Amino acid sequence: MSAIKEGRRLTLSCLALAAALAGCASHPPPAPEAAPVRLQRAAVAEQLPVAAGAPADNASLAWRDWVREPRLVSWVTLALQNNRDLRVAMLNVQRARAQLSLADASRLPTLGVGMGAARAPNTRGQEATVLTAGLQVSAWELDLFGRLASLSDAARAQWLATEAGRQAGELTLVAAVVQAGLALQADDELIALARQTLVSREQSLQLTQLRESVGASSQLELQAQLTLTAQGRATLAQLIRQQAQDGNALALLLGQPVPERPASSGPVLADERWLAEVPIGLSSAVLLRRPDVIAAEQTMRAAQANIAAARAAFWPTISLTGQAGQASPQLSGLFQGGNFVYTLAANALLTVFDAGRRQANVDAAEAAQQIAQAQYERSIQSAFRDTADALAGLATWRDQLAAQREQRDAARETARLTELKASQGAASVLERLDAQRALWAAEQAVVQVRLAELANRVTLYKALGT
Repeated sequence: MSAIKEGRRLTLSCLALAAALAGCASHPPPAPEAAPVRLQRAAVAEQLPVAAGAPADNASLAWRDWVREPRLVSWVTLALQNNRDLRVAMLNVQRARAQLSLADASRLPTLGVGMGAARAPNTRGQEATVLTAGLQVSAWELDLFGRLASLSDAARAQWLATEAGRQAGELTLVAAVVQAGLALQADDELIALARQTLVSREQSLQLTQLRESVGASSQLELQAQLTLTAQGRATLAQLIRQQAQDGNALALLLGQPVPERPASSGPVLADERWLAEVPIGLSSAVLLRRPDVIAAEQTMRAAQANIAAARAAFWPTISLTGQAGQASPQLSGLFQGGNFVYTLAANALLTVFDAGRRQANVDAAEAAQQIAQAQYERSIQSAFRDTADALAGLATWRDQLAAQREQRDAARETARLTELKASQGAASVLERLDAQRALWAAEQAVVQVRLAELANRVTLYKALGT
């Protein structure tokens, strides 16, 4: 009976100590000036120019909504399945999720089953053996001041930031695959044009050689035609090399060799089915949902939680240790009734002197929070900049493409008229060669400008975070 009374007094003492320390927690140290994320997001949204008739803020586009070419869709699907960088990002999310589970588990007691044997003098001074078996709780920290809760909040915010980073990596991968696919298609078209031009120049070279052999053309005209033909071969070799390099870049993104592609049969990049048009009136508030902006915001939240955890370290650490089970001086009576015992102990530790270590941790956490806030603001500014640049190019690239097509049509007509004049002896060979050079440059420029216009559209979709 005396042992039971002593245990009750110990239990009451532990509860009284916990209540007294909980009373101290009613006046915690002042929290740092935390960045009002919700108000900050609202303030930023108010600065965004929202178009009239814009859809709801939660409206967004998936990549399948703006990538329409079946070949591009299949490549993006392969990349999302096999890309190694994206796989690493997914594993980072899993690791952050496990760290969150670990932080949450630290707030709960750890239960164990154990047996023990001890031999020590009893109250009469005689050696006695005590055998125990039961449940044990070892050093369960009571989170009266929110230190463990703050660490759990920080881990949760870090997990969300990692998930947003994975989404940003996925968006970047989709844009990179689409741009690499467009570049590979442009290479096909440029190679087809180069081969057609080279065949025409070789035919013109044969004709010039025949004319020079009979004295109808000068040596200068022959050398000019030889130069132009050699330039065509060099350009073709350069384009083939560029095509191989672009194919290797796409294979790295796909995580496997590029599937066989049908041969190009014309200016396919001129087809509007490759990418969808940007929706008119889409609210610019979608920039706040960009994955990189969300990741920066969650990183800032994690930094704020780390400040709270660092400040909670100024308060005592309270730990409970308990055991409940059977006790007997003999193994045969260990599991018989009437031998139930329990122990409960509380430990409170308050650091008095640590040479400024805790304050240094608070200072470091506050500096990390300010850095995270600056990075969050910078991510919003970058979102504005990326979108503004892409929108500026949206109209100008199309105007340039229209002008470039007019120039190509004019170059074609000039080359046709020059060939007609040359066949009648009214134009020199040099004039005909100049017309061919101008036509080749104009044909190349149309493909390159069209590629740039499509790439700018991809950049706009990426900037919008879709």
